[in-house]
Amino acid sequence: MADKTEREARGTIHAGGEWRAAVSGATREIIDPADAQPFAVVAEGDEKDVDLAVTAARHAFDEGPWPTTPVAERAELLRRVAALLTRDRERLGLLESRDAGKTVEEGRVDIDCVADAFRYFADLVAGEAPGRVVDAGSPDVHSVVVHEPVGVCAMITPWNYPLLQASWKIAPALAAGNTFVVKPSEITPLSTVALIDLLIEAGLPAGVANIVTGPGHTVGARLAEHPDVDLVSFTGGLASGTKVARAAAPTVKKVALELGGKNPNVVFADACATDEDFDTAVDQALNAAFIHSGQVCSAGARLIVEESVRDRFVAELARRAQRIRLGRGTAEGVECGPLVSAQQRDKVEAYVASALEEGAVLRSGGKRPEPSDERPAGGYFYEPTVLDHCHREMRVVREEVFGPVVTVETFRTEDEAVALANDTEYGLAGAVWTTDAGRARRVAGRLRHGTVWINDFHPYLPQAEWGGFGRSGVGRELGPAGLAEYRETKHVYQNLAPKPVRWFAG
Repeated sequence: MADKTEREARGTIHAGGEWRAAVSGATREIIDPADAQPFAVVAEGDEKDVDLAVTAARHAFDEGPWPTTPVAERAELLRRVAALLTRDRERLGLLESRDAGKTVEEGRVDIDCVADAFRYFADLVAGEAPGRVVDAGSPDVHSVVVHEPVGVCAMITPWNYPLLQASWKIAPALAAGNTFVVKPSEITPLSTVALIDLLIEAGLPAGVANIVTGPGHTVGARLAEHPDVDLVSFTGGLASGTKVARAAAPTVKKVALELGGKNPNVVFADACATDEDFDTAVDQALNAAFIHSGQVCSAGARLIVEESVRDRFVAELARRAQRIRLGRGTAEGVECGPLVSAQQRDKVEAYVASALEEGAVLRSGGKRPEPSDERPAGGYFYEPTVLDHCHREMRVVREEVFGPVVTVETFRTEDEAVALANDTEYGLAGAVWTTDAGRARRVAGRLRHGTVWINDFHPYLPQAEWGGFGRSGVGRELGPAGLAEYRETKHVYQNLAPKPVRWFAG
Protein backbone atom coordinates (compact mmCIF):
# COMPACT_ATOMS: atom_id res chain seq x y z
CA MET A 1 0.00 0.00 0.00
CA ALA A 2 1.22 3.48 -0.78
CA ASP A 3 2.42 5.62 2.11
CA LYS A 4 -0.06 7.90 3.84
CA THR A 5 0.85 11.05 1.91
CA GLU A 6 0.55 9.40 -1.48
CA ARG A 7 -2.71 7.64 -0.57
CA GLU A 8 -4.29 10.85 0.68
CA ALA A 9 -3.20 12.62 -2.49
CA ARG A 10 -4.89 10.14 -4.82
CA GLY A 11 -7.80 9.12 -2.57
CA THR A 12 -9.16 5.75 -1.48
CA ILE A 13 -12.03 5.49 -3.96
CA HIS A 14 -11.22 3.39 -7.02
CA ALA A 15 -13.55 3.45 -10.03
CA GLY A 16 -12.86 2.52 -13.63
CA GLY A 17 -9.17 1.96 -13.04
CA GLU A 18 -8.44 5.27 -11.29
CA TRP A 19 -7.83 6.22 -7.66
CA ARG A 20 -9.50 9.46 -6.64
CA ALA A 21 -10.98 11.50 -3.83
CA ALA A 22 -14.68 11.67 -3.04
CA VAL A 23 -16.81 13.79 -5.35
CA SER A 24 -17.75 15.93 -2.36
CA GLY A 25 -14.15 16.20 -1.20
CA ALA A 26 -15.11 14.80 2.20
CA THR A 27 -12.64 12.72 4.21
CA ARG A 28 -12.67 10.62 7.36
CA GLU A 29 -9.96 9.99 9.93
CA ILE A 30 -9.26 6.36 10.79
CA ILE A 31 -8.80 5.88 14.52
CA ASP A 32 -6.43 3.43 16.19
CA PRO A 33 -8.65 1.80 18.86
CA ALA A 34 -5.64 1.15 21.08
CA ASP A 35 -5.11 4.85 21.81
CA ALA A 36 -8.05 6.63 20.12
CA GLN A 37 -5.63 8.57 17.91
CA PRO A 38 -6.09 9.08 14.14
CA PHE A 39 -3.43 7.42 11.99
CA ALA A 40 -4.85 7.59 8.45
CA VAL A 41 -7.28 9.58 6.32
CA VAL A 42 -9.62 8.14 3.70
CA ALA A 43 -12.12 9.55 1.24
CA GLU A 44 -15.69 9.76 2.53
CA GLY A 45 -17.75 8.73 -0.48
CA ASP A 46 -21.50 9.07 -0.97
CA GLU A 47 -24.18 8.19 -3.54
CA LYS A 48 -22.43 10.07 -6.36
CA ASP A 49 -19.27 8.05 -5.86
CA VAL A 50 -21.31 4.84 -5.84
CA ASP A 51 -22.94 5.76 -9.14
CA LEU A 52 -19.53 6.34 -10.75
CA ALA A 53 -18.18 3.03 -9.43
CA VAL A 54 -21.24 1.02 -10.48
CA THR A 55 -21.14 2.61 -13.95
CA ALA A 56 -17.51 1.53 -14.26
CA ALA A 57 -18.30 -2.00 -13.09
CA ARG A 58 -21.30 -2.21 -15.44
CA HIS A 59 -19.21 -1.12 -18.42
CA ALA A 60 -16.42 -3.55 -17.51
CA PHE A 61 -18.92 -6.40 -17.34
CA ASP A 62 -20.91 -5.54 -20.46
CA GLU A 63 -18.04 -4.37 -22.65
CA GLY A 64 -14.83 -5.56 -21.00
CA PRO A 65 -12.84 -8.76 -21.36
CA TRP A 66 -13.13 -10.20 -17.85
CA PRO A 67 -16.43 -12.14 -18.08
CA THR A 68 -15.22 -13.96 -21.20
CA THR A 69 -11.64 -14.43 -20.05
CA PRO A 70 -10.86 -18.17 -20.10
CA VAL A 71 -11.31 -19.83 -16.75
CA ALA A 72 -7.66 -20.89 -16.61
CA GLU A 73 -6.54 -17.27 -16.94
CA ARG A 74 -8.95 -16.06 -14.26
CA ALA A 75 -7.69 -18.79 -11.94
CA GLU A 76 -4.08 -17.86 -12.61
CA LEU A 77 -4.76 -14.24 -11.70
CA LEU A 78 -6.29 -15.33 -8.39
CA ARG A 79 -3.17 -17.36 -7.68
CA ARG A 80 -1.01 -14.30 -8.38
CA VAL A 81 -3.09 -12.35 -5.88
CA ALA A 82 -2.53 -15.08 -3.29
CA ALA A 83 1.22 -14.86 -3.87
CA LEU A 84 1.15 -11.08 -3.43
CA LEU A 85 -0.80 -11.45 -0.19
CA THR A 86 1.83 -13.87 1.09
CA ARG A 87 4.57 -11.46 0.04
CA ASP A 88 2.91 -8.60 1.95
CA ARG A 89 1.76 -10.69 4.93
CA GLU A 90 3.63 -8.74 7.58
CA ARG A 91 2.56 -5.31 6.32
CA LEU A 92 -1.07 -6.32 5.88
CA GLY A 93 -1.21 -8.11 9.23
CA LEU A 94 0.06 -4.98 10.95
CA LEU A 95 -2.51 -2.89 9.08
CA GLU A 96 -5.32 -5.19 10.28
CA SER A 97 -4.02 -4.87 13.83
CA ARG A 98 -3.94 -1.07 13.83
CA ASP A 99 -7.22 -0.76 11.95
CA ALA A 100 -9.34 -3.28 13.88
CA GLY A 101 -7.48 -3.51 17.19
CA LYS A 102 -6.70 -7.22 16.98
CA THR A 103 -3.28 -8.64 17.81
CA VAL A 104 -0.66 -8.71 15.07
CA GLU A 105 -0.62 -12.50 15.27
CA GLU A 106 -4.36 -12.61 14.59
CA GLY A 107 -3.79 -10.20 11.70
CA ARG A 108 -1.11 -12.46 10.21
CA VAL A 109 -3.39 -15.49 10.47
CA ASP A 110 -6.15 -13.52 8.76
CA ILE A 111 -3.86 -12.74 5.81
CA ASP A 112 -2.93 -16.43 5.53
CA CYS A 113 -6.63 -17.28 5.37
CA VAL A 114 -7.23 -14.60 2.74
CA ALA A 115 -4.50 -16.07 0.55
CA ASP A 116 -5.98 -19.54 1.08
CA ALA A 117 -9.39 -18.29 -0.09
CA PHE A 118 -7.96 -16.95 -3.34
CA ARG A 119 -6.08 -20.19 -3.97
CA TYR A 120 -9.11 -22.30 -3.15
CA PHE A 121 -11.46 -20.52 -5.54
CA ALA A 122 -8.78 -20.52 -8.24
CA ASP A 123 -8.47 -24.29 -7.96
CA LEU A 124 -12.24 -24.78 -7.70
CA VAL A 125 -13.15 -22.86 -10.84
CA ALA A 126 -10.21 -24.24 -12.82
CA GLY A 127 -11.20 -27.82 -12.05
CA GLU A 128 -14.85 -27.57 -13.01
CA ALA A 129 -16.49 -29.30 -15.95
CA PRO A 130 -17.62 -26.86 -18.68
CA GLY A 131 -21.28 -27.84 -18.35
CA ARG A 132 -23.74 -30.59 -17.48
CA VAL A 133 -25.31 -32.37 -20.44
CA VAL A 134 -29.01 -33.14 -20.04
CA ASP A 135 -30.41 -36.07 -22.01
CA ALA A 136 -33.26 -34.66 -24.11
CA GLY A 137 -34.23 -38.06 -25.53
CA SER A 138 -33.41 -37.12 -29.11
CA PRO A 139 -30.18 -37.32 -31.15
CA ASP A 140 -31.16 -34.05 -32.80
CA VAL A 141 -31.18 -32.05 -29.57
CA HIS A 142 -28.20 -30.93 -27.53
CA SER A 143 -29.17 -29.75 -24.03
CA VAL A 144 -26.62 -28.45 -21.54
CA VAL A 145 -26.73 -26.61 -18.22
CA VAL A 146 -23.95 -24.04 -17.88
CA HIS A 147 -22.94 -21.42 -15.32
CA GLU A 148 -22.40 -17.76 -16.13
CA PRO A 149 -21.35 -14.77 -14.02
CA VAL A 150 -24.13 -12.85 -12.29
CA GLY A 151 -22.89 -9.44 -13.42
CA VAL A 152 -22.13 -6.46 -11.20
CA CYS A 153 -21.77 -7.47 -7.55
CA ALA A 154 -22.08 -5.08 -4.61
CA MET A 155 -20.15 -6.21 -1.53
CA ILE A 156 -20.67 -4.68 1.89
CA THR A 157 -18.22 -5.98 4.47
CA PRO A 158 -17.91 -5.69 8.29
CA TRP A 159 -15.32 -4.12 10.54
CA ASN A 160 -14.24 -7.13 12.58
CA TYR A 161 -12.49 -9.16 9.86
CA PRO A 162 -12.08 -6.55 7.13
CA LEU A 163 -9.91 -8.34 4.60
CA LEU A 164 -10.99 -11.90 5.37
CA GLN A 165 -14.67 -11.17 4.88
CA ALA A 166 -13.92 -9.19 1.73
CA SER A 167 -11.94 -12.12 0.30
CA TRP A 168 -14.84 -14.52 0.85
CA LYS A 169 -16.83 -12.35 -1.55
CA ILE A 170 -14.20 -11.00 -3.96
CA ALA A 171 -12.37 -14.27 -4.69
CA PRO A 172 -15.44 -16.29 -5.83
CA ALA A 173 -16.91 -13.27 -7.63
CA LEU A 174 -13.75 -12.87 -9.71
CA ALA A 175 -13.40 -16.61 -10.25
CA ALA A 176 -16.90 -16.65 -11.72
CA GLY A 177 -16.16 -13.71 -14.06
CA ASN A 178 -18.03 -10.89 -12.31
CA THR A 179 -17.15 -7.26 -11.74
CA PHE A 180 -17.71 -5.67 -8.34
CA VAL A 181 -17.94 -2.62 -6.12
CA VAL A 182 -16.90 -3.22 -2.51
CA LYS A 183 -17.77 -1.01 0.44
CA PRO A 184 -15.62 -1.84 3.46
CA SER A 185 -16.65 -0.70 6.90
CA GLU A 186 -15.99 3.01 7.32
CA ILE A 187 -14.23 2.11 10.60
CA THR A 188 -11.73 -0.39 9.14
CA PRO A 189 -11.28 0.20 5.39
CA LEU A 190 -7.51 0.22 4.99
CA SER A 191 -6.69 -3.42 4.23
CA THR A 192 -9.46 -3.64 1.63
CA VAL A 193 -8.03 -0.56 -0.07
CA ALA A 194 -4.66 -2.34 -0.05
CA LEU A 195 -6.23 -5.43 -1.63
CA ILE A 196 -7.45 -3.37 -4.59
CA ASP A 197 -3.83 -2.30 -5.13
CA LEU A 198 -2.81 -5.97 -5.20
CA LEU A 199 -5.55 -6.86 -7.69
CA ILE A 200 -4.29 -4.11 -9.96
CA GLU A 201 -0.70 -5.31 -9.55
CA ALA A 202 -1.83 -8.84 -10.44
CA GLY A 203 -3.18 -7.58 -13.78
CA LEU A 204 -6.95 -7.33 -13.27
CA PRO A 205 -8.50 -5.25 -16.09
CA ALA A 206 -9.65 -1.72 -15.29
CA GLY A 207 -13.20 -1.43 -14.01
CA VAL A 208 -13.47 -4.99 -12.71
CA ALA A 209 -12.52 -4.10 -9.12
CA ASN A 210 -13.99 -0.91 -7.64
CA ILE A 211 -14.11 0.37 -4.07
CA VAL A 212 -16.03 3.18 -2.41
CA THR A 213 -15.04 4.10 1.13
CA GLY A 214 -17.81 5.71 3.12
CA PRO A 215 -20.68 5.08 5.57
CA GLY A 216 -23.39 2.49 5.29
CA HIS A 217 -26.36 4.85 5.31
CA THR A 218 -25.19 6.46 2.06
CA VAL A 219 -22.73 4.20 0.23
CA GLY A 220 -24.18 0.88 1.41
CA ALA A 221 -27.78 1.98 0.92
CA ARG A 222 -27.15 3.17 -2.63
CA LEU A 223 -25.32 -0.04 -3.56
CA ALA A 224 -28.21 -2.15 -2.27
CA GLU A 225 -30.82 -0.27 -4.27
CA HIS A 226 -28.83 0.54 -7.41
CA PRO A 227 -30.64 -0.70 -10.56
CA ASP A 228 -27.38 -1.66 -12.30
CA VAL A 229 -26.26 -3.96 -9.47
CA ASP A 230 -27.19 -7.61 -10.04
CA LEU A 231 -26.21 -9.06 -6.66
CA VAL A 232 -25.63 -7.62 -3.22
CA SER A 233 -23.67 -9.55 -0.60
CA PHE A 234 -23.72 -8.20 2.95
CA THR A 235 -22.00 -9.33 6.13
CA GLY A 236 -22.90 -7.49 9.32
CA GLY A 237 -25.62 -6.97 11.88
CA LEU A 238 -29.24 -8.05 11.67
CA ALA A 239 -30.73 -4.54 11.58
CA SER A 240 -28.51 -3.44 8.70
CA GLY A 241 -29.05 -6.73 6.88
CA THR A 242 -32.81 -6.31 6.87
CA LYS A 243 -32.36 -2.81 5.41
CA VAL A 244 -30.18 -4.23 2.64
CA ALA A 245 -32.77 -6.89 1.81
CA ARG A 246 -35.53 -4.29 1.78
CA ALA A 247 -33.56 -1.95 -0.50
CA ALA A 248 -32.70 -4.77 -2.91
CA ALA A 249 -36.27 -6.08 -3.18
CA PRO A 250 -37.71 -3.63 -5.76
CA THR A 251 -35.10 -4.65 -8.34
CA VAL A 252 -35.25 -8.34 -7.31
CA LYS A 253 -31.49 -8.66 -6.94
CA LYS A 254 -29.79 -11.79 -5.78
CA VAL A 255 -29.10 -11.20 -2.08
CA ALA A 256 -26.65 -12.97 0.24
CA LEU A 257 -26.79 -12.04 3.92
CA GLU A 258 -24.43 -13.30 6.62
CA LEU A 259 -25.73 -11.74 9.80
CA GLY A 260 -25.29 -12.11 13.53
CA GLY A 261 -25.11 -15.00 15.90
CA LYS A 262 -25.72 -15.93 19.53
CA ASN A 263 -23.77 -19.13 19.50
CA PRO A 264 -24.05 -21.91 22.09
CA ASN A 265 -21.03 -23.81 23.36
CA VAL A 266 -22.49 -26.94 24.99
CA VAL A 267 -20.22 -28.80 27.42
CA PHE A 268 -21.24 -32.23 28.74
CA ALA A 269 -19.67 -33.55 31.93
CA ASP A 270 -17.99 -36.48 30.18
CA ALA A 271 -15.90 -33.98 28.18
CA CYS A 272 -14.28 -33.01 31.51
CA ALA A 273 -13.67 -36.51 32.88
CA THR A 274 -9.88 -36.20 32.96
CA ASP A 275 -7.73 -33.23 33.89
CA GLU A 276 -6.47 -33.00 30.32
CA ASP A 277 -9.98 -33.07 28.86
CA PHE A 278 -11.16 -30.49 31.38
CA ASP A 279 -8.27 -28.16 30.58
CA THR A 280 -8.93 -28.50 26.84
CA ALA A 281 -12.62 -27.70 27.20
CA VAL A 282 -11.90 -24.64 29.33
CA ASP A 283 -9.20 -23.47 26.97
CA GLN A 284 -11.56 -23.75 24.01
CA ALA A 285 -14.32 -21.95 25.90
CA LEU A 286 -11.92 -19.04 26.39
CA ASN A 287 -11.00 -19.17 22.70
CA ALA A 288 -14.67 -19.33 21.71
CA ALA A 289 -15.64 -16.27 23.74
CA PHE A 290 -12.63 -13.97 23.78
CA ILE A 291 -10.68 -14.22 20.53
CA HIS A 292 -10.57 -10.73 18.94
CA SER A 293 -12.24 -9.46 22.13
CA GLY A 294 -15.39 -11.41 21.29
CA GLN A 295 -15.99 -9.31 18.16
CA VAL A 296 -16.73 -12.39 16.07
CA CYS A 297 -20.10 -13.35 14.57
CA SER A 298 -19.45 -16.99 15.47
CA ALA A 299 -18.19 -16.30 19.01
CA GLY A 300 -19.20 -18.87 21.62
CA ALA A 301 -20.85 -16.23 23.77
CA ARG A 302 -23.27 -18.67 25.44
CA LEU A 303 -21.57 -21.32 27.58
CA ILE A 304 -24.11 -24.06 28.33
CA VAL A 305 -22.49 -26.48 30.77
CA GLU A 306 -23.79 -29.59 32.50
CA GLU A 307 -24.76 -28.90 36.10
CA SER A 308 -22.50 -31.52 37.69
CA VAL A 309 -19.31 -29.79 36.44
CA ARG A 310 -20.58 -26.24 36.34
CA ASP A 311 -19.01 -24.84 39.50
CA ARG A 312 -15.54 -26.18 38.74
CA PHE A 313 -15.73 -25.19 35.08
CA VAL A 314 -16.90 -21.62 35.68
CA ALA A 315 -14.36 -21.07 38.46
CA GLU A 316 -11.47 -22.08 36.20
CA LEU A 317 -12.87 -20.17 33.25
CA ALA A 318 -13.09 -17.00 35.33
CA ARG A 319 -9.61 -17.49 36.80
CA ARG A 320 -8.05 -17.81 33.38
CA ALA A 321 -10.12 -14.97 31.89
CA GLN A 322 -8.64 -12.66 34.53
CA ARG A 323 -5.14 -13.61 33.36
CA ILE A 324 -5.70 -12.71 29.68
CA ARG A 325 -3.18 -10.02 28.80
CA LEU A 326 -4.92 -6.96 27.35
CA GLY A 327 -3.10 -4.33 25.35
CA ARG A 328 -2.24 -2.74 22.07
CA GLY A 329 -2.31 -5.42 19.40
CA THR A 330 1.17 -4.55 18.19
CA ALA A 331 2.72 -5.06 21.65
CA GLU A 332 4.72 -8.22 22.27
CA GLY A 333 2.87 -10.91 24.24
CA VAL A 334 -0.55 -9.23 24.17
CA GLU A 335 -3.35 -11.81 23.91
CA CYS A 336 -6.39 -9.57 23.44
CA GLY A 337 -6.72 -6.10 21.96
CA PRO A 338 -9.21 -3.27 22.40
CA LEU A 339 -12.75 -3.06 21.13
CA VAL A 340 -13.02 -1.37 17.76
CA SER A 341 -14.61 1.89 18.92
CA ALA A 342 -15.84 3.86 21.91
CA GLN A 343 -19.40 3.18 20.73
CA GLN A 344 -18.79 -0.56 20.78
CA ARG A 345 -17.34 -0.42 24.29
CA ASP A 346 -20.30 1.62 25.50
CA LYS A 347 -22.62 -1.02 24.04
CA VAL A 348 -20.79 -3.84 25.85
CA GLU A 349 -20.86 -1.95 29.15
CA ALA A 350 -24.60 -1.43 28.82
CA TYR A 351 -25.21 -5.15 28.26
CA VAL A 352 -23.14 -6.11 31.31
CA ALA A 353 -24.95 -3.56 33.46
CA SER A 354 -28.36 -4.85 32.37
CA ALA A 355 -27.29 -8.44 33.07
CA LEU A 356 -26.25 -7.59 36.63
CA GLU A 357 -29.55 -5.76 37.18
CA GLU A 358 -31.38 -8.87 35.98
CA GLY A 359 -29.57 -11.16 38.42
CA ALA A 360 -26.42 -12.36 36.70
CA VAL A 361 -23.40 -12.98 38.90
CA LEU A 362 -20.11 -11.41 37.81
CA ARG A 363 -17.25 -13.92 38.00
CA SER A 364 -14.57 -11.91 36.20
CA GLY A 365 -14.08 -8.66 34.30
CA GLY A 366 -17.02 -6.35 33.94
CA LYS A 367 -14.99 -3.15 33.77
CA ARG A 368 -12.36 -1.17 31.93
CA PRO A 369 -8.81 -2.16 32.88
CA GLU A 370 -6.33 0.20 34.47
CA PRO A 371 -4.13 2.00 31.90
CA SER A 372 -0.57 0.79 31.45
CA ASP A 373 2.33 1.18 29.03
CA GLU A 374 0.70 -1.28 26.64
CA ARG A 375 -2.86 -0.09 27.40
CA PRO A 376 -3.02 3.66 26.69
CA ALA A 377 -5.62 5.50 28.74
CA GLY A 378 -7.56 6.52 25.64
CA GLY A 379 -7.85 2.99 24.23
CA TYR A 380 -11.16 1.16 24.02
CA PHE A 381 -10.23 -1.73 26.32
CA TYR A 382 -12.66 -3.89 28.28
CA GLU A 383 -11.81 -6.84 30.50
CA PRO A 384 -12.88 -10.38 29.47
CA THR A 385 -16.12 -10.89 31.37
CA VAL A 386 -17.78 -14.05 32.71
CA LEU A 387 -21.43 -13.76 33.77
CA ASP A 388 -22.79 -16.70 35.76
CA HIS A 389 -26.38 -17.73 36.62
CA CYS A 390 -27.80 -16.40 33.38
CA HIS A 391 -31.15 -17.29 31.84
CA ARG A 392 -33.00 -16.83 28.56
CA GLU A 393 -34.99 -13.77 29.67
CA MET A 394 -31.82 -11.67 29.98
CA ARG A 395 -30.97 -9.33 27.11
CA VAL A 396 -27.33 -10.36 27.36
CA VAL A 397 -28.36 -13.95 26.58
CA ARG A 398 -30.83 -13.13 23.80
CA GLU A 399 -29.02 -10.38 21.92
CA GLU A 400 -25.66 -10.23 20.18
CA VAL A 401 -23.22 -8.36 22.43
CA PHE A 402 -20.19 -8.55 20.10
CA GLY A 403 -17.68 -8.07 22.86
CA PRO A 404 -15.61 -10.02 25.43
CA VAL A 405 -18.60 -11.33 27.39
CA VAL A 406 -19.61 -14.94 27.96
CA THR A 407 -22.82 -15.95 29.75
CA VAL A 408 -23.23 -19.24 31.64
CA GLU A 409 -26.35 -21.42 31.60
CA THR A 410 -26.69 -24.96 32.96
CA PHE A 411 -28.53 -28.14 32.03
CA ARG A 412 -29.11 -31.62 33.41
CA THR A 413 -30.25 -33.70 30.42
CA GLU A 414 -29.36 -33.96 26.76
CA ASP A 415 -32.81 -32.76 25.73
CA GLU A 416 -32.48 -29.73 27.98
CA ALA A 417 -29.06 -28.93 26.48
CA VAL A 418 -30.45 -29.03 22.95
CA ALA A 419 -33.47 -26.93 23.91
CA LEU A 420 -31.27 -24.26 25.45
CA ALA A 421 -28.87 -24.24 22.50
CA ASN A 422 -31.70 -23.84 19.99
CA ASP A 423 -33.58 -21.24 22.05
CA THR A 424 -32.33 -18.29 20.01
CA GLU A 425 -33.48 -16.23 17.06
CA TYR A 426 -30.09 -16.79 15.48
CA GLY A 427 -28.65 -19.95 14.01
CA LEU A 428 -25.11 -19.25 12.87
CA ALA A 429 -22.81 -21.63 14.75
CA GLY A 430 -22.51 -23.79 17.83
CA ALA A 431 -20.43 -26.51 19.44
CA VAL A 432 -20.88 -29.64 21.51
CA TRP A 433 -18.25 -31.15 23.81
CA THR A 434 -18.57 -34.83 24.70
CA THR A 435 -16.55 -38.06 24.53
CA ASP A 436 -19.70 -40.02 23.63
CA ALA A 437 -19.67 -40.40 19.84
CA GLY A 438 -23.36 -41.23 19.67
CA ARG A 439 -24.33 -38.23 21.74
CA ALA A 440 -22.07 -36.01 19.63
CA ARG A 441 -23.88 -37.05 16.44
CA ARG A 442 -27.32 -36.78 18.03
CA VAL A 443 -26.81 -33.34 19.48
CA ALA A 444 -25.02 -31.97 16.41
CA GLY A 445 -27.87 -33.25 14.26
CA ARG A 446 -30.48 -31.53 16.42
CA LEU A 447 -28.75 -28.15 16.65
CA ARG A 448 -30.35 -25.60 14.30
CA HIS A 449 -27.15 -23.79 13.41
CA GLY A 450 -25.32 -23.41 10.12
CA THR A 451 -22.00 -24.67 11.48
CA VAL A 452 -21.64 -27.17 14.33
CA TRP A 453 -18.26 -28.03 15.82
CA ILE A 454 -17.71 -31.17 17.87
CA ASN A 455 -14.95 -30.93 20.50
CA ASP A 456 -13.58 -27.78 18.89
CA PHE A 457 -14.52 -24.16 18.28
CA HIS A 458 -13.91 -21.63 15.50
CA PRO A 459 -12.10 -23.60 12.77
CA TYR A 460 -13.44 -23.25 9.26
CA LEU A 461 -12.47 -24.82 5.96
CA PRO A 462 -12.54 -22.97 2.63
CA GLN A 463 -14.02 -26.13 1.10
CA ALA A 464 -17.04 -26.07 3.43
CA GLU A 465 -20.03 -23.74 3.14
CA TRP A 466 -20.55 -21.07 5.78
CA GLY A 467 -24.10 -19.92 6.39
CA GLY A 468 -26.81 -19.79 9.01
CA PHE A 469 -30.34 -20.61 10.01
CA GLY A 470 -33.02 -18.32 11.38
CA ARG A 471 -32.07 -14.66 11.57
CA SER A 472 -28.39 -15.34 10.95
CA GLY A 473 -28.95 -14.79 7.24
CA VAL A 474 -29.43 -16.37 3.85
CA GLY A 475 -26.92 -17.59 1.30
CA ARG A 476 -23.64 -19.43 1.60
CA GLU A 477 -20.00 -18.40 1.48
CA LEU A 478 -16.93 -20.58 0.89
CA GLY A 479 -17.07 -24.03 -0.71
CA PRO A 480 -18.80 -24.76 -4.03
CA ALA A 481 -21.91 -22.93 -2.83
CA GLY A 482 -19.80 -19.80 -2.32
CA LEU A 483 -18.89 -19.86 -6.00
CA ALA A 484 -22.49 -20.62 -6.95
CA GLU A 485 -23.65 -17.42 -5.22
CA TYR A 486 -21.86 -15.42 -7.91
CA ARG A 487 -23.30 -17.27 -10.86
CA GLU A 488 -26.46 -17.67 -12.85
CA THR A 489 -27.50 -21.06 -14.20
CA LYS A 490 -28.43 -21.26 -17.87
CA HIS A 491 -29.99 -24.18 -19.75
CA VAL A 492 -28.87 -24.19 -23.40
CA TYR A 493 -31.18 -26.28 -25.59
CA GLN A 494 -30.06 -26.75 -29.21
CA ASN A 495 -32.29 -28.50 -31.72
CA LEU A 496 -30.13 -29.76 -34.61
CA ALA A 497 -33.14 -30.65 -36.75
CA PRO A 498 -35.81 -27.98 -36.27
CA LYS A 499 -39.28 -28.62 -37.71
CA PRO A 500 -42.34 -26.40 -38.19
CA VAL A 501 -44.71 -26.21 -35.26
CA ARG A 502 -48.42 -26.19 -36.29
CA TRP A 503 -50.16 -24.82 -33.25
CA PHE A 504 -52.96 -23.19 -35.15
CA ALA A 505 -55.12 -24.31 -38.08
CA GLY A 506 -55.22 -22.22 -41.26
